[in-house]
Amino acid sequence: MMRTTLLLAGCAATAAFAPSAVLPRAGSRAAMSRGPTMQAMSEAIPFMPKPANIDSSMPGYAGFDPLGFSDYYDIKWLQEAEIKHGRVCMLAALGMMFPEFGTLPQFSKFSTNPLQAFYDVGPAAWAQIFIFIGVLESFSYEKIYYTDGAPGDLGFDPLRLSTNPASAKHYAAAEVRNGRLAMIGFSGMLHHAILTKQGPIEQIVSQNFYP
Repeated sequence: MMRTTLLLAGCAATAAFAPSAVLPRAGSRAAMSRGPTMQAMSEAIPFMPKPANIDSSMPGYAGFDPLGFSDYYDIKWLQEAEIKHGRVCMLAALGMMFPEFGTLPQFSKFSTNPLQAFYDVGPAAWAQIFIFIGVLESFSYEKIYYTDGAPGDLGFDPLRLSTNPASAKHYAAAEVRNGRLAMIGFSGMLHHAILTKQGPIEQIVSQNFYP
């Protein structure tokens, strides 16, 4: 009798360590193994969350959107606006410096101070500029909201830099980065023109850095 009792007790103890006949479902195991997940952080600002609507496939991606514009505005519209402003500022930065090296005969009497030159050209030139901007914006609006074209793609590539997909990707990112630099550079030159009443080259030559 004692032997039978000990045998049954040993079997019961062994069963306690045996695997269950009914295994948990794969989904349950995955849920238990995952546990809580960490929130992805921005590459540009590590202490802020990564923008949800921006990804690394976008030209010039840096994970930078501290004000959260991409959460409230159409991302394609934002990309188009950034590329457009970058292109304008690249031309503007060149235009801020070029008149100090040479001008066309009809503009020879204009000031090399960019702010004064704006008033020298007169209302007729202003009208041309604003009309051109309006026409360009009308085409841009239609392109953004009614076509599937890539942001900034106007079909203008006289040097055929985008024929190779790898080079197209490289130059698309380079344009965005150079455009960002131009926006900062143009803003700096404009700020100094307000303070010194001089063009950027004249200011550097005269070392008029502390007006």
